[in-house]
Amino acid sequence: MRHKRVGRKLGVTTKHRKSMFRNMVTDLFRFDRIKTTDMKAKELRRIAEKMITLAKEGTLHKRRQAAAYIRDNDVLKKLFDVIAAKFKDRPGGYTRIIKLGFRKGDNTAISIIELVEEDYKPAKKKKAKASLKKEQTKTAEAKGAPKARSSKKESAEELGLIEEGKTAAEAAVPEPEQKPEEKAEEPQAQEPQTQEQELKASEAEEPAETTAEPEAQAGAGDKKEE
Repeated sequence: MRHKRVGRKLGVTTKHRKSMFRNMVTDLFRFDRIKTTDMKAKELRRIAEKMITLAKEGTLHKRRQAAAYIRDNDVLKKLFDVIAAKFKDRPGGYTRIIKLGFRKGDNTAISIIELVEEDYKPAKKKKAKASLKKEQTKTAEAKGAPKARSSKKESAEELGLIEEGKTAAEAAVPEPEQKPEEKAEEPQAQEPQTQEQELKASEAEEPAETTAEPEAQAGAGDKKEE
């Protein structure tokens, strides 16, 4: 297992590998791009981006650390003055590897490693879906557009479970019961009388009038005798 084993040996000794990458990173910063094998380009990218990170800090200590690896003073000056200023706003990814195919002699993968020349443009943060929906509803209400009706509410209205225009919460709440005092105060609606009931009421009123007339006549006769 390759636990904590970083880097490729590339079939050479340690001294050869260190001097090779020192020369390659110097040429990369001098010419901004070089052509090499794919494996060497991937290893060189790690070293080049580390040097650019040191140059972006720009302190004397970081300059001395970079000078211990890059021995050319002109390239070192270009790294701290030009390249570091170009990548000042970029958080990483200073190099790019472009694959060219395979070499004819030994069929080795060949690539070009180069410094990125495009200006860095930070990506816009994506808004959450919930906030987008809230904004859409607010804009729709401001414009006076009708609110969207859910399919569940429409199906409930078709079955007659909910009256049209009422929400499910309003339909679920029962109407408040009236108190007995309020019921007593309400006037009872009089039912319309039929013809038979009117005839019976008139017959009951007639005998009362006839009985009242003889009493009145008797009272008048008594007064005359006196």
